[in-house]
Amino acid sequence: MKTLPKEIRFETLSYLPPLTDAQINKQIQYILDQGYIAGVEFSESSAPEQHYWTLWKLPLFNATTTQEVLNEIKACRSENPSAYVRVMGFDNIKQCQVLSFIVGKPNQRGY
Repeated sequence: MKTLPKEIRFETLSYLPPLTDAQINKQIQYILDQGYIAGVEFSESSAPEQHYWTLWKLPLFNATTTQEVLNEIKACRSENPSAYVRVMGFDNIKQCQVLSFIVGKPNQRGY
C-alpha cells in the first residue's frame, strides 16, 4: 500500500484521495437521508484549517435530491476557482454541524 504525499488534511475523509462524483453523491444522499440540512461553504484562505468558511448562499433547507446540492457545489466552484469548497450537514435538532467534507480544492478539476 502506498501512502499519500504529505499535505495538510482538512475535515472528514481528508486522508483519502479526492472523492469521485459518485462518492460525493453518496455522501450527500446520506446527509439527506439523515434529515440533515445540507450547506455549501468555501474558503479562499490558503489555510482553511483556521475555520474561516463563508456560507455559499443559504443552507439548502428544501433540498430533497442530491442533484440540487450538486448544482450548488458546481456553482460555488465555478465562481470561486481558487477556493476550498466543502459540504456540511446541519442537524436542526441538535442545532449544530454534524459533518463536513471537502469537495473542491484550488485548481482541482472535478464535478
